[in-house]
Amino acid sequence: MVLFKKTDRLIASLQEARNEGKTIGFAPTMGALHAGHISLVEASKKQNDLSVVSIFVNPAQFNDKTDFEKYPVTIEKDIEWLLKADCDLLFWPAVEEVYPTGYEQSPHYELGYLETILEGKYRPGHFQGVCKVMHRLINIVQPTNLYMGQKDYQQCMVVDRLLTLMQSSTVLHTCPILREPDGLAMSSRNTRLSAKERERATGISRALNYIKQNIKPGNFDDLIATATNMLIGQEFKVDYVAIADAQTLELMKAWNGQQKIVVLIAAFQHEVRLIDNMLLN
Repeated sequence: MVLFKKTDRLIASLQEARNEGKTIGFAPTMGALHAGHISLVEASKKQNDLSVVSIFVNPAQFNDKTDFEKYPVTIEKDIEWLLKADCDLLFWPAVEEVYPTGYEQSPHYELGYLETILEGKYRPGHFQGVCKVMHRLINIVQPTNLYMGQKDYQQCMVVDRLLTLMQSSTVLHTCPILREPDGLAMSSRNTRLSAKERERATGISRALNYIKQNIKPGNFDDLIATATNMLIGQEFKVDYVAIADAQTLELMKAWNGQQKIVVLIAAFQHEVRLIDNMLLN
């Protein structure tokens, strides 16, 4: 694996690969890697000649300064993970390499409805920050294929929208959520949970499974209320439990039994905010 810290050197190396006709797979991360991230590398290696991973904690997408400051940094372990996965290139830049002129004066991205609901509603400005860094990284790497995890369901839809706005030929692949044996979705933020919080955190996957097992055509307000109370019983502060159209993310109050739908949850286990989702049919 070759490690790049400088943008110009990575661009030159990847251009050489493209000149040789090689395809490039790209998995952008913020580090604190786990098996879920490695599954993105594995998917990339199956479909591309070169696989690139970036590790960059993006300051532009944090609307909570404390959350940014506490985001886990485990670069030595991350490199070990990537070496074992036989990753080809790692891009580990400083902020000034990604944002040479700063990130405050960036264009506004027209994300429409996606920016007004769920994560967009509870984290104002978050998706603009995601688009800023992804626009920059995609321009640097110019990947054939892009790999992201389903756990960030709404973010994947935002990035798909960004690719359209960029008129990019890069193809987005949304990879399945990986879970711990007790059902907790793998996440870098899990490392911030205490032992007791970690135990209670499984309440999210239990609430998701409860909805999946009990969903039926008609109004599902009572179903969402029960799932919300399950989370509150595990000392969660709930931002949302929502069911939406799986393709458009339009929020729904009732179901016709045919439409493809997804349930999404965001909740705090004390200071740590966790998100998860599950396709229901």
